[in-house]
Amino acid sequence: MSPAASSPAYRRLSVEERRAQLLDAALSLFAHRAPEEVSLDDVAEAAGVSRPLVYRYFPGGKQQLYEAALRSAADELRHCFDEPQQGPLLPRLARALDRYLAFVDQHDAGFTALLQGGSVVETSRTTAIVDSVRRAAAERILSHLEVTDPGPRLRMTVRMWITAVEAASLIWLDEDKQPPAEELRDWLVEQFAAALTVTAARDAQTAELVGRALAAADG
Repeated sequence: MSPAASSPAYRRLSVEERRAQLLDAALSLFAHRAPEEVSLDDVAEAAGVSRPLVYRYFPGGKQQLYEAALRSAADELRHCFDEPQQGPLLPRLARALDRYLAFVDQHDAGFTALLQGGSVVETSRTTAIVDSVRRAAAERILSHLEVTDPGPRLRMTVRMWITAVEAASLIWLDEDKQPPAEELRDWLVEQFAAALTVTAARDAQTAELVGRALAAADG
């Protein structure tokens, strides 16, 4: 067998494959370092390509690359709340939180930089990307509650809880990921049930929901 035949065949990456490769490299770096600490040279080195190639795919430079990486991470976070609408509500929520906290664990410093803001590359567009994750999470939770026309108190309760999940995740990272993720997950699920119960005392729609959804979970 000739040397040429024994060598693995080189395959040129498609435009989509190359772009995905660069985004994966960028996300890996942003996961462990604040965005302002990552350069295009770092991304090129991590991807095993030249800096000009990075510019060819992201002519807007670091800002464009960061926003694209952020959208990719946002898509992954949104999918954390994708859960079949079968079975009791609270176990469904627990499974979604398992995926969410796994994402937080894997992306660590990048998640902190993403939610705390203050990055030199933060813009109204990056803020909108992050906010889209919160809104998508709220919509998914309301769909699990089987509510098509939520009133302001119920919407506020769900959005407040999502904010609490984000804050707890940041504190969890700051506290060296203590308590264990499973305990944090259960605590957050209990907080969600408690928040609905408190709102139910002031809102008939939430009261009906609590009577139906949480009673089914207890059963």
